[in-house]
Amino acid sequence: MISSSCLPGLVWRKSSYSGNNAGDCLEVASGLPGVVPVRDSKSPEGPVLMLSPRAWTGFVAFAAGAQR
Repeated sequence: MISSSCLPGLVWRKSSYSGNNAGDCLEVASGLPGVVPVRDSKSPEGPVLMLSPRAWTGFVAFAAGAQR
């Protein structure tokens, strides 16, 4: 993991399913080839987990299945 401050200029986004109630939300950024940066929305200056696109796709599929 690295700090968000090491990744200036990235545009972070939350899922449209996330509310504004400061719940448990992840934010992702795009623009880094071959990497999907992920961070906790409650800690925007905190650590960033760098996932492969394949790992991110697997996580999203798992999370979508857990919502059913």
